[in-house]
Amino acid sequence: MATLNKKVFVVDDDRFHLELMEQLLNNQGIQDVVLFENGMDCLTEIHQEPGIVFLDHQMDVYSGYETLRKIKRHNPNIFVVMVSAQEEIQTAVNTLKHGAFDYLQKDMKLADNVVSVLHRIEEVKELLKARKPSFMKSFLSFL
Repeated sequence: MATLNKKVFVVDDDRFHLELMEQLLNNQGIQDVVLFENGMDCLTEIHQEPGIVFLDHQMDVYSGYETLRKIKRHNPNIFVVMVSAQEEIQTAVNTLKHGAFDYLQKDMKLADNVVSVLHRIEEVKELLKARKPSFMKSFLSFL
């Protein structure tokens, strides 16, 4: 899985959830995991260009929505997965409208859902790579 070689940020104001997510990602072979307790700290380090950001919905300082918008403004190609205890469908819909790749609930299925979203991100990356013509192919098509 190519995602395994990418830096992953986890942003959550709940220390227990940060450590849980770090362990889940480590179990999937992702070793370059950076933890942040708020959106502002994450945004300060966004220049590190993580491949994926797991972002808590409800946080102090910057909300998940604010942080998501700023991440997408910095680099729209970063996969942002919102993670929340919110069960309202409208919260999930709004998150996706703001550019999140997916919305996961903090529930008993979180570990399985993290694995699933990592696989889906990898599939999307492979599809994008397959669709992107090589430079030479593009160049020759203009001749």
